[in-house]
Amino acid sequence: MRGTFAGLAEIVVALVIGLFVGALVMDGAGYDWKLAYEGLLIGAFGDQWAIADTLASATPLILTGLVFGLSARAGYFNIGAQGQMIVGALAAVAVGAHVSAPPVMAVTLTFLAAALAGALWALPAALLKATRGVHEVISTIMFNWIAHYTALYMVFNVLNDPRSAERTVRVLPEARLGAIIPGADMTAAIFVAVGVALFMYWLLWHSPWGYEMRIAGLNPSALRYAGASPLWSVNLTFILAGIAAGIAGATQIIGRPPTYALYGDLSNVRNLGFDGIAVALIGRNHPLGIILAAIFIGAMGAGSRMMQIMAGVPLDMVRIVHGTVIIALAAPEVWSLLGKFLSRGRARREAASTAHSKTVQR
Repeated sequence: MRGTFAGLAEIVVALVIGLFVGALVMDGAGYDWKLAYEGLLIGAFGDQWAIADTLASATPLILTGLVFGLSARAGYFNIGAQGQMIVGALAAVAVGAHVSAPPVMAVTLTFLAAALAGALWALPAALLKATRGVHEVISTIMFNWIAHYTALYMVFNVLNDPRSAERTVRVLPEARLGAIIPGADMTAAIFVAVGVALFMYWLLWHSPWGYEMRIAGLNPSALRYAGASPLWSVNLTFILAGIAAGIAGATQIIGRPPTYALYGDLSNVRNLGFDGIAVALIGRNHPLGIILAAIFIGAMGAGSRMMQIMAGVPLDMVRIVHGTVIIALAAPEVWSLLGKFLSRGRARREAASTAHSKTVQR
């Protein structure tokens, strides 16, 4: 309990520092920071449409935040959410645009296809890590670019809409999630995202598989002594992360009206995988914390327009303020992860040195 309160206090202090520095930046540039922050709150929570916009923006961030957060809990730096999300979006278009079925079945099949695509795209990085020792940061970044250029080819040559050169074909009406509030773009996808996060919470803290994953993140050697397979741990972690990323891609296709398609410039999935890293860090890599962090980041994005309208703050300044707040909130977890990573590296080197010494003595 004491650790929980200490963690919450750390987040509150970091938020206050971030907002204070943001206010100093705006004040130094000659803008009314009080009016700007008032606009931020109104734009994010001022009415039902503002709240819907905030939650719609938070939906994919919950899922991409889980990709990094789940992997970090297991001791891996999975930077592949962006590529896995893009592949999931492509799968959602491919299935949703061509499978004619009752709405519940069509939506379910589309989500399943996206989840499977994301998992399959994550699997090679897991196998490279487990069998060849290839660092997951390198492999997942490479697969991000492969997914990016594959998507560009698919959008313009395979899934293209003959009536529009700017996007893919639209998914069929029965595969779409309608807006919960008329005129807003929030759909039932938010409940899917929260449901996935709650499942990940149960998995990590209330299942034997989650226990093994957390042990692997804290001490890989202990996992071997317990008789568990490191290969199983890394594969399970990356597959689950890929499923979350694939579903995130689907939410941007079937759960974000009015487009229901993938744009040619990939703008409706752009950078959401990387933004998920910030969400995970702010949420301290905890599924429940990631939900709150995603809503916070979604609120900042939804409220940015009102900051510009009410206080006249230019977009570049708004982004500076957002970045300042995010850095302040994420910094403690960044230092914590770096410390764990360095200590794991030292432990591996010491183990290798000990093994080498024993070999020489023999």
